[in-house]
Amino acid sequence: MKKFFTVYDRYIFSQVLMTTIVAILLFTIVWIAPEMLLNTIQKILEGQYTVQTGIMVLIYELPKILGKAFPVGLLLGSLFTFDKLSKDSELTIFRAVGMSFSRILAPLLVLSLVTTYICFVTYDKLIPYSCKKLQEIKGGQTLTQYIYTKKDENNHPAQAVIVSKFHEGIMRDVIIMNFSKEVYNDLHAISNIQVGATGKYSIDEKGQPCWKLDDVTAYKIDANGIFQNIDKIDSINILNGHEAEDAYTIMINSTKRDRDINNKDLKHYVELLKRENLDEDYRLMLNKYFQRYFHPFVCVLLAVMGCLLGFSKPREQRLIGFTIAIGCIFIYYITLPFFDLLAEKGVLPPFLTASLPPIAFLCAIIMFYKSKDL
Repeated sequence: MKKFFTVYDRYIFSQVLMTTIVAILLFTIVWIAPEMLLNTIQKILEGQYTVQTGIMVLIYELPKILGKAFPVGLLLGSLFTFDKLSKDSELTIFRAVGMSFSRILAPLLVLSLVTTYICFVTYDKLIPYSCKKLQEIKGGQTLTQYIYTKKDENNHPAQAVIVSKFHEGIMRDVIIMNFSKEVYNDLHAISNIQVGATGKYSIDEKGQPCWKLDDVTAYKIDANGIFQNIDKIDSINILNGHEAEDAYTIMINSTKRDRDINNKDLKHYVELLKRENLDEDYRLMLNKYFQRYFHPFVCVLLAVMGCLLGFSKPREQRLIGFTIAIGCIFIYYITLPFFDLLAEKGVLPPFLTASLPPIAFLCAIIMFYKSKDL
């Protein structure tokens, strides 16, 4: 054990760990201070939050910040540590006693792999949990006009369900349009329309999932598009079985951002989007799912990049390395929405859009490595 975990390893590991923690704290403070903290204080003063509730809101906001802070903190922590070692000629001593670059990098890689795992768990568990708690504190989300289309074996629309509003499990002003079998120049005739004042996801008497609508007004339409009669119905069940379950799952997840969903549920959501042929949403969320695995791995790449940028000449300006590091982080986060758009519109495959930023960092590392002549 002593052979593989030397004094040098403990020294580098502890130095990078301390500077990384400081960098994460600074990043968190800078991120949370300007708007989030002021808004929370304002709501406390206005009586919308108690002091305890305000503190809990800030605590539940932290995981979302930490997800971005881990890679940034590791980059700045490794950069500062190795820059200091370089300026103090300690790296020169390590090289003089025969330590290779890979051996110097070893304790940093261990720390970066630990941070990668923590970052992965943060996105998979902590952020969805904190978002759920924040939603409970701030109130449920309201969805307006969700549309679910049921198709027949010929891929023609058989039924369209339009939910005008959805809040805390209750659907309001639900419109069901049932299409006839006849099609005129790609125009689908409507056989009847049903409007439910309220609705909810329920279980019918057979134990099957369904959408139950109450206070329903049914409009019967003839082949000429003229109302034949209007009926009042106390309640009806629609979208029975797996269709009801799938449609409800898609509707619930459509009110959320990808960060609100854990990996397991996000994968299931992606499968449902593919099954329902919702191509743009499918490509976007598949890209987000792949990012769940690529983004934590960025911690390792940024740690190595910080180490390389820290290898500098004694008289070389420290500002150069930090400027490059901040520029890389800025470009990474500002281009993520652009890659999301490329995936959503089908310009590039989701796997490629999710993997391109880490590949770009890997290319930058190779370039820096060659320029340092290590």
